[in-house]
Amino acid sequence: MIILALAFEFTCGFNDSGGIVATMVFTGALEPRWALILAAFFEFTGAIFLGTAVAETFTQGIIKAVELDINVVWAALLSALGWNVLAGYRGVPSSSTHAIIGGLMGAVLISIGYEAVIWWKIIEVLLVLIFSPILGIVFGFLLTKMTHKLFGSFSPKTVRRNFLRYQIASSAALSLSHGTNDAQKTMGVITLALIILYHQNPEAMRFFYDGGSGSYIPIWVKISCASAISLGVLTGGFRIMKTLGGGIYKIRSVHGFSAQTSSAVIIYLSALLGFPVSTTQVVSSSIVGAGTAERANAVRWEVVGNILATWLITVPSTVVIGAGIYLLIDTICEHL
Repeated sequence: MIILALAFEFTCGFNDSGGIVATMVFTGALEPRWALILAAFFEFTGAIFLGTAVAETFTQGIIKAVELDINVVWAALLSALGWNVLAGYRGVPSSSTHAIIGGLMGAVLISIGYEAVIWWKIIEVLLVLIFSPILGIVFGFLLTKMTHKLFGSFSPKTVRRNFLRYQIASSAALSLSHGTNDAQKTMGVITLALIILYHQNPEAMRFFYDGGSGSYIPIWVKISCASAISLGVLTGGFRIMKTLGGGIYKIRSVHGFSAQTSSAVIIYLSALLGFPVSTTQVVSSSIVGAGTAERANAVRWEVVGNILATWLITVPSTVVIGAGIYLLIDTICEHL
């Protein structure tokens, strides 16, 4: 199961790397190889050092772990991993956050029922998932307008040269925030599995997880997840990078800086408060906001529509897939 969870985390890094470095690569701030190395380093740093509030949301915030069986986690991971692989193959930006929450919800509802779900927290998480891309559009739009106003008197060559440098810093900040947000989802899922297994057999699990110390994220889980997401980023989702870097709007350095800075702020603040958000959604919407600030009719709205359609179907699809996989696993276990 841990290998499966880390494979899911790898796909998160693989799929999201395109969104993290797309604007920096397509504006010429860094070559793809160096952009991915920079992103991977700060992903690892953010995952290890910037808190565990999002992970704790998964372990004790949205479902009652002690009521679950381990097959719930298997089903959630398999459904989310399958969805990530499909989205990455098609080159469509999708939300691993939506996928893992949907898969977990489907498996929990079919195995125990609605009473195992902490509904007020689920509603909070879903509201943040809905409003974070809206904030991305607003922040991206406003920051682009602000930079045009502040640097409007400078020559285009000077502006481009300066903002290419600024983009490297904003990309590092985005990678930090992405690492702390996205790696924690899998930290939370692995720890959720450890909690379930600990309650079933405390003595056998004591080496891996000491439940007597209260809910916490073991250091080996942190390092494993940080390594998996960093390796995924290094591998790079070039199809998604192409969609976000040039498919939505012909990005210049000012737009790249605005989109990355807006995304970094939104993602980090959400992680600080313990809310998992979709990095892909926030980055994509920030790019749309930056492009709209320049010229709304230059935005390729048909591409935006395709991305939006994928987002809308992710949660309901993974709820159904998660429930179906749980039933399949449960049936197999009964006949063994």
